[in-house]
Parts: sequence; structure tokens; C-alpha cells
Amino acid sequence: QVQLVESGGGLVQPGGSLRLSCAVSGRTFSSYTMGWFRQAPGNEREYVASISWNGGRTDYTDSVKGRFTISRDNAKNTVDLQMNSLKPEDTAAYYCAADRNKLALTRRAAEYDYWGQGTQVTVSS
Repeated sequence: QVQLVESGGGLVQPGGSLRLSCAVSGRTFSSYTMGWFRQAPGNEREYVASISWNGGRTDYTDSVKGRFTISRDNAKNTVDLQMNSLKPEDTAAYYCAADRNKLALTRRAAEYDYWGQGTQVTVSS
């Protein structure tokens, strides 16, 4: 069974940085497309970024382009989300997700097969 565990959330001031990490159990991590999503109270889950199985392709939602960077380490079974220049509107619970389809990046939450429990990010002064 595949398990995903996020870490690295917390409280940060506007303009600050945080690095989220997601540890994935299982021997097939390198075959997954990985994604990050977020959900603020009262809102639907929102796509943030994704990365292909070998890290060769990445994709970002427009609101985080130039500020967030997704990366992965297949030797360590981890996927990270470096978040810079954080804004109050980035406040949300952040979730990592795994898609067994390694052929394409997708922004659709329904395409992802496994999910973590989430880590809270709060951007506030």
C-alpha cells in the first residue's frame, strides 16, 4: 500500500519561504507522476504543481509560477515544494498526491490515485 506523508508546513510572514516535503512509501515511487494541491477553508481543492516521473517536466498553476518550485528525489522517495514570496492567499492545507499514470502531467485531482493527509501553511503577519 502506498502512503504519503507531508511535512514542513507552518506559520510564515508574507514574503517569507517554506519548503514542504512529501515522503512516499513503496517501491514504485519513481513511476508516479507527483502533484501538490491545496485547499483553503470553504474552497475546493486547488491544483498547485506537478512533476513527471523522472523530474523532466513540471507544471504550475499561474498563481504560483515564479514563486514555487516542485522537485523530486527518486532515490529518497520524496517530492518537495519550495515556496517563496508567500502571500496571505497561499494560506491553505497542502496535499501531495501520486498518479500511477506516468505518461502525462495532470491538473485534475480525480486523476490522482493516492493522497497524503495534508500539512497546514498559514501566511500572516
